[in-house]
Amino acid sequence: MQSDEQLVGLYLKGEEHSLEILIGRHAGHVFNFIHQYVKNSDQAEDLTQETFVKIWKNIKKFDVKKSFRIWMFQIARNTTIDFLRKKKNINFSELEKNDGTEFDAVDESLNPEEILERKSSEEAVTGALEKISDKHRSVITLYYREGFNLREISEIMDQPLDTIKSRHRRALGELKRLLSK
Repeated sequence: MQSDEQLVGLYLKGEEHSLEILIGRHAGHVFNFIHQYVKNSDQAEDLTQETFVKIWKNIKKFDVKKSFRIWMFQIARNTTIDFLRKKKNINFSELEKNDGTEFDAVDESLNPEEILERKSSEEAVTGALEKISDKHRSVITLYYREGFNLREISEIMDQPLDTIKSRHRRALGELKRLLSK
């Protein structure tokens, strides 16, 4: 399997299918990341598409010696923040709740009670994540869902590493407090 950076290099050499592979590889992750901010599937889908259009327009500026995933998530984050700034007056009651059906996978080795218990735990964590600040939620999402390390997250969020470490620690503390209620 070719790395993201190799695929970018191939795309820049004229192999257009390489960009399709990149988009297919990362669209779900970018969508989930954006959805954490906007809490609306349609908006997240639009912003995901806008992110990949920006990537396509700017891919010639990408330094193949760097991480494509970090660059991609920086674009996704900036696109989403721009959208949220333009939409200052958000009516939170109109935001749709994610019912979990889109990306729900059931482990068939579990019995029904275990499945319900796991689902209940996931809902509790999702509910707690919605109650913490966007800055803290972003760090948690990038770290635990997307698998970035704290240094990479500091690059994506354009913040000092110590700030990201502090946000991670505080976010975990907030989640622990909310989940223990």
